[in-house]
Amino acid sequence: MSGGFSWARTWAVLVKEFTQMRRDRITFAMMLGIPIVQLLLFGYAINSDPKHLSTAVFVQEDSAFSRSVLKAMTNSLYFDIKGVARSSKELDRMMATGKAVFTVTIPPDFTRRVVRGDNPQILVEADASDPTATGGGIAALAGLPDTALANDLKGAAQPTPRPGKPPFQVIVHRRYNPEGLSSYNVVPGLLGVVLSMTLVMMTALGVTREVERGTMETLLATPVRPVEVMIGKLAPYVVVGLVQTAVILTLARGLFDVPMQGGWGALSVGVFLFIVGSLALGFFISTLATNQRQAMQLSMFYMLPSILLSGFLFPFSGMPAWAQALGSAIPVTYFLRVVRGALLKAYGFSEMWPSLLALALFVLAVSILAVMRYRTTLD
Repeated sequence: MSGGFSWARTWAVLVKEFTQMRRDRITFAMMLGIPIVQLLLFGYAINSDPKHLSTAVFVQEDSAFSRSVLKAMTNSLYFDIKGVARSSKELDRMMATGKAVFTVTIPPDFTRRVVRGDNPQILVEADASDPTATGGGIAALAGLPDTALANDLKGAAQPTPRPGKPPFQVIVHRRYNPEGLSSYNVVPGLLGVVLSMTLVMMTALGVTREVERGTMETLLATPVRPVEVMIGKLAPYVVVGLVQTAVILTLARGLFDVPMQGGWGALSVGVFLFIVGSLALGFFISTLATNQRQAMQLSMFYMLPSILLSGFLFPFSGMPAWAQALGSAIPVTYFLRVVRGALLKAYGFSEMWPSLLALALFVLAVSILAVMRYRTTLD
């Protein structure tokens, strides 16, 4: 063989690589798809300063002044009034069920006290479990007392002048995370990301590895049924997932002082459903991949939207409607709501049953797909 450089041999290798790339459709699709997905998500879906946040109000005085205050809040673009409560308990329930990110309470004697110059107070409560989501809205409230009633306080309605004092005060209560610590939001969310990354990938790679080594052929020759294979292979990883959960929660409390408010029953059910669903998804991916590289690529393609669209790093409420629709199809989204709701808000089954139901449907759907796909492989 000649030791000199040959363009002919180089061209032959180049053609061979392009041919191999064309045959490996999953890898080729990932090379083109992932950059496009990242561009679209970061360009259109990600927003660290969300606006039009759902707001519920309890107005105990239906007056021109109270309407002007609410109108000024709406004009700031941070607040979108979507609920009117008739009591403080109903207002609290709206926040507890996630229907409201902000709640506003206007006292019954608001107008009279403004005109008298008594500097009345308006209470605004924010769901600060995600400080990034509510930070912009809270900052916008600072200028509300000076501008909301500028057109109303004229003539006889003008209050007794008090230098340096606005006509009313806005008292802000940050619920569930009074200090506004980002670790209270990020660290519990890591539980969902870690479980997804490890369990989905471990299962997908593990089963695909058996296919490559030929041990799966031996298993297929036995009378073991697809459901039995799936349960037998996933059961050990359920224990691994439970151990990971215990370690992460222990470190979250010990290192970051994340509050553990309660809701342990709903949290336990959510953790179990999410672990089983993630393992079933990994099993399903293994039936699609022909080698470990493809299994890794498919796992990472699942992880990308799970991190960006679930509300883990960026506020879910700040995404456009189409991105929220995509995020609502991702199981991590519901699991994060369960974890944060239990640890930060002490939510139980009554508040978190929609998220638990979504996780249960995810487990059912992906398990059926995995078994059907595995049965096809048997045939």
